[in-house]
Amino acid sequence: MKKMLKRTGLIVLCLVLAVAVISTILFRNELRSLYSLRKVDEYGMFQMTYYGDYGFDDFLITGATSDNDIESFVTKRLLKGLPIDLGITGDGCTAFVTRNNDGEIIYGRNFDFTYAPSLQVFTNPNKGYASVSTVNLSFAGYGRDNLPEGLSFNSFLTLSAPYLPFDGINEKGVAIALLAVPKADYSSDPDKITLNTTTAIRLVLDKAATVDEAVQLLSNYNIYFSGGIDCHYLIADAAGESVLLEYYDGKMQTVRPSGNYQIASNFIAYNDVNIGEGFTEFDRYNTVKAAIEKNKIGLTDEQALSLLAEVGVMDGATDKLQWSVLYNLTSGNVELFAQRNIHNIIHTQLDMNP
Repeated sequence: MKKMLKRTGLIVLCLVLAVAVISTILFRNELRSLYSLRKVDEYGMFQMTYYGDYGFDDFLITGATSDNDIESFVTKRLLKGLPIDLGITGDGCTAFVTRNNDGEIIYGRNFDFTYAPSLQVFTNPNKGYASVSTVNLSFAGYGRDNLPEGLSFNSFLTLSAPYLPFDGINEKGVAIALLAVPKADYSSDPDKITLNTTTAIRLVLDKAATVDEAVQLLSNYNIYFSGGIDCHYLIADAAGESVLLEYYDGKMQTVRPSGNYQIASNFIAYNDVNIGEGFTEFDRYNTVKAAIEKNKIGLTDEQALSLLAEVGVMDGATDKLQWSVLYNLTSGNVELFAQRNIHNIIHTQLDMNP
């Protein structure tokens, strides 16, 4: 009996070890990614490096015509069956592209919304460009009382991050961000694959080396806007080119700058229609414009960061600014902070490959 129990125990132990080894092999990239997850600001700001292939080329074969399609793909490909519920985007945001006092191209961006924890994620796909992007974790189901916790089951949904960027920069110096607008008017082409708000950003980060390439890539796809919140995109590159991409009058429209800088806020700028939400979008635009034009030799990083903190949206006594980021499209330097906390700047560096 003792021999039998001992033998049974050894068999069980071997099976447990075998399962552990197989699981480690099968989930090695997921585990490495989750192991890299760390909190960088107590407001609810995190960083993570995504290891392995997140299957974006496979996604581009079929695309998604609804959030349910994206949820199904991400659940099957990245989350090993764990469901995700995509629900919201953002409302009041501001972005600008200009030069700093060293002549480098900088791209500043605010994300304003109700409480939204964020994740700065680094990706390096085999068939695409390395990038760093900022993800709204509330889009993946996280909230103030439900935050990821390092290497734990509760953090598993952060593995969907490659499909949820709200802004970012790639190794070629192309930066992009989404900003909400009151309306978007776009006619779908049945012969084109459809992307949503955030996978359009992933397309640009992974595949575009210039602004013109980004515009061409996006023109090859239909788009729908998740959560029913219409958006436009400010795109810029290391050569100093920029464009505001809008969906208006049934088409994808491009708005090019008239000078050496470009600003985007929550109004439609195409053809000077200036359709806004009726809140602070024009005030924020004008504040940024005045600051850029006053500093003719270019903004310092400190001035740019302070400007982002200044134009974040206040709704009465409620501070809606969730994160701000300053991308240097020339050097790859990234400066990120949460809710006006310019005393805790998260400095990161993306290795550039022009």
